[in-house]
Amino acid sequence: MALLTPLFAFLYHLPQVYKWLLKPYYIASLFMSVAFLLVRKTPGICEHLSTQREDGNPCDFDWREVEILMFLSAIVMMKNRRAITVEQHVGNIILFSKVANVILFFRLDIRMGLLYLTLCIVFLMTCKPPLYMGPEYIKYFSDKTIDEELERDSRVTWIVEFFANWSPECQSFASVYADLSLKYNCAGLKFGKVDIGRYSEVSKKYKVSTSPLSKQLPSLVLFQGGKEVMRRPQVDKKGRAVSWSFTEENIIREFNLNELYQKSKKLSKSRGERSEKPSESQFPPVPEEEEPEADTQEAVKESKKDK
Repeated sequence: MALLTPLFAFLYHLPQVYKWLLKPYYIASLFMSVAFLLVRKTPGICEHLSTQREDGNPCDFDWREVEILMFLSAIVMMKNRRAITVEQHVGNIILFSKVANVILFFRLDIRMGLLYLTLCIVFLMTCKPPLYMGPEYIKYFSDKTIDEELERDSRVTWIVEFFANWSPECQSFASVYADLSLKYNCAGLKFGKVDIGRYSEVSKKYKVSTSPLSKQLPSLVLFQGGKEVMRRPQVDKKGRAVSWSFTEENIIREFNLNELYQKSKKLSKSRGERSEKPSESQFPPVPEEEEPEADTQEAVKESKKDK
């Protein structure tokens, strides 16, 4: 059963995975992840490689390489237990496959190891994972607009994500946060994002560290009346984030989104009723028509007789 569950999940998300693999970033990452396998198994190349196998076959893995690959599989399985999206699953496989390739190439030939490591560094600096481009109801803040928006209406509750584009965790969380905004966004409950990797002053003011060691990215903060009410993940005295899983279920439960949404819908309804009721200032009373005086009525009758 433990093996069937991830298999069914993979088959369910296969169309989505197929779309990702067609993107240049994932195509290049896939080739780099299987680089050692291709070198070791490709005829015409593998014959020139060194090996520690007893039979001397250079086109097959030796016992040490099998150990490294088995250890890689164990690490990927452990990391993917905490992954919440398919992007995170694929990202973990690519990341640890590259690490294993570096070790295997250095063990095979130091020159090949240096070449592969250089390619990894160039790839990391020039290629970025594709950003989420799906539907969402999210307002993006800058350092000049965030305070104004949060304090504009005290009745509006804001959930703000503090993120950085270079963070893999933020990139994986983007689709989850977008789905939540589509389900719960309304007049009294709004969703926002601010890139603290770009606006460092915002990270200082709201005390969200951009250091990878602090593990505070992404951070979700709930604001009511412009003031912070709660945040996840919480931060301990040493400035490190307490481990917390950014699943949709956890966010709905911790932030009481269902309750907030019901209250916010009432606020939007009350606003709608007020706007529908015409006020006296908008529609002034129509003056009543005055009845014509008696003399005027007689004059009208005489003129009709003359005709």
